[in-house]
Amino acid sequence: MSFEFLRPVDSNLVEKAASLHKSALGNQILFHSEEGMPDLSNVKMAIVGVIEDRRSQHPQDIPFHYNQVREEFYQLYSGNWNEQIADLGDIYPGESVDDTYFLLKSITEDLLNRSIIPIILGGSQDLAYAQYRAYDDYGQMVNLVNVDAKFDLGDTEQELCNKSYVGKMVVNEPYNLFNYANIGYQTYFNPQEEINLIEKLFFEAYRLGDISSDITLSEPVMRDANIVSLDVSSVAMPGVNPAMPNGFNGKEICALARYAGISDKVSSFGVYEIQDLHISKNSAMLVSQILWYFIEGVNFRKKEYNNSFLKEFTKFTVPLQDETLVFYRSELSGRWWVEIPNSKSFNNKLNKQSLLSCSHQDYLDACNHLIPERWYKACRKNEI
Repeated sequence: MSFEFLRPVDSNLVEKAASLHKSALGNQILFHSEEGMPDLSNVKMAIVGVIEDRRSQHPQDIPFHYNQVREEFYQLYSGNWNEQIADLGDIYPGESVDDTYFLLKSITEDLLNRSIIPIILGGSQDLAYAQYRAYDDYGQMVNLVNVDAKFDLGDTEQELCNKSYVGKMVVNEPYNLFNYANIGYQTYFNPQEEINLIEKLFFEAYRLGDISSDITLSEPVMRDANIVSLDVSSVAMPGVNPAMPNGFNGKEICALARYAGISDKVSSFGVYEIQDLHISKNSAMLVSQILWYFIEGVNFRKKEYNNSFLKEFTKFTVPLQDETLVFYRSELSGRWWVEIPNSKSFNNKLNKQSLLSCSHQDYLDACNHLIPERWYKACRKNEI
């Protein structure tokens, strides 16, 4: 069993947590302590730290500060939540980086098989590759959303690192990646050939300025995600990340985490590059609040995308010149979806989703004879 390689949460932290207010998270969650692993039968989310950054292009010889993050997190008060959380401790570096990848993949896969959402506190973001590989036996292709200033496609001929892990997902077998969406990219950090490749593969990319101007643009993208990987170096805040003059602010990054949590499909959530933060009470608190907002989102999931979802949806048909677009609006949440036409040439490994998340604006655009870009890219991807 893969859990035997996890180091328990520091005993001093567990003792401090027990002394907190009864409504604080430290008194609400279950711990993997020196006494053993907790009962996971009713756990919905599990925190796992991964102490690894040897494949970072700019490795830092500094200690990881997950305990500072945990200390701040435990002191936060839970909302009106019903879902049980566990903190399973940390994966320490293996003899090789590949050993660490294997452990993270195995533990993530084990949690997924138990219907538990892994919340990964990670070092360098190449660990997201191991998070993704946990879906190799998932039975269908998956969608990845990456909150990051860079695409991280990199040079796939070189060794896997934190700047090339997405490229490795695209080219390495087994081919599980159906869609990749980047939220918050900054053009000057990405070579033009990578920007062109994103377009060629019909992947999605949303500039920082566009998302900052309207954070709700990210909600339909998150709603279709299975895996979310968040690079905290995409945040620009004094005292948190002095090396990033432009980026998301604290409010925006927490909103993105909440959108990820609310998505009925997101089954794993990783927060990476934590070791690159300027460690302070402010930065540890920011990461703890990112976790808090993701967990709150999970607790407020509508669970409306299921076998009987159409009973709660209102159908809208929009005829265009060459297509007829069929939209659905949930009467439960007010959210929108658009139907994707069948494709006979579809990869038979893909359990094709007939509906694509969209916005009310996409419906209004279609009424004005404008094809929604997400719909167009999804249809073209079906044809590849």
